Amino acid sequence: MAEFTAKDVKALRDATGAGMMDAKKALTECDGEMEAATQLLREKGLAKAGKRTDRENMEGAVAVVGDDKVGAIVHVKCETDFSAKSEGFVGFVNKLAAAVLADGADAAKAATESDLEDLKLLLKENIEIALAEKVEATDGNVLDSYVHMQEGRGKNGVLVEGSGIDTETLHQVALHIAFAKPQFLSRDQVSAEEVEAERANLLEITKAEGKPEQAWEKIVDGRISGWFSDRVLLDQGLHGDKVTVAATIGDGQIVRFMQAFTGA
Repeated sequence: MAEFTAKDVKALRDATGAGMMDAKKALTECDGEMEAATQLLREKGLAKAGKRTDRENMEGAVAVVGDDKVGAIVHVKCETDFSAKSEGFVGFVNKLAAAVLADGADAAKAATESDLEDLKLLLKENIEIALAEKVEATDGNVLDSYVHMQEGRGKNGVLVEGSGIDTETLHQVALHIAFAKPQFLSRDQVSAEEVEAERANLLEITKAEGKPEQAWEKIVDGRISGWFSDRVLLDQGLHGDKVTVAATIGDGQIVRFMQAFTGA
């Protein structure tokens, strides 16, 4: 019969997140060998984790690291707010961000794969890397970032690259992006099919309201502009004011932005 103690069972539980009976059974099957029992539990746990991938995972954490020339943004999803705030989960997100900044997304994911598997075993949730990107500013451009922190974790993160924009204005744009959540940088990024579908929808609404036919085109044009301002960064009023982001940056240019946010 395998020889092991209650202390061994506890050590195995702490290392794998397995239940007491599962840890005890694994040690029995592996003749008390801790390393073999750990691997057995990992294999069983990862098989179970694979079955969790269809479960909703709207919680998680975001991290943004770097400077004004190179940055990294990551977003890792999980199922519950409790897990998202845990030390192990936040630690993994921060470790992944640092690795992406140093080595790029692909290398970082490979280097932290074992950590991700351990996190899945420990938390028993559907955990996935939703975003991992490294951004390097073109010569002459600068990066700015913003992370909204809540209860020890990042919940909303932004990376934005600008050209010909002073640092304070660029930071204000980053703050705006965080809370306005634009989907596109400029109107030309919105597909023509989507615009035409929305224009047709707005025309039908305008007709149903009994507006005079000669005013339809002007009314729809105004409403489509409002529709763009809900989605397009350059069309939005900075911090909700009347002055748009495009007017605020003047001759400067927002080259690109990335955003990740989690939860409600």
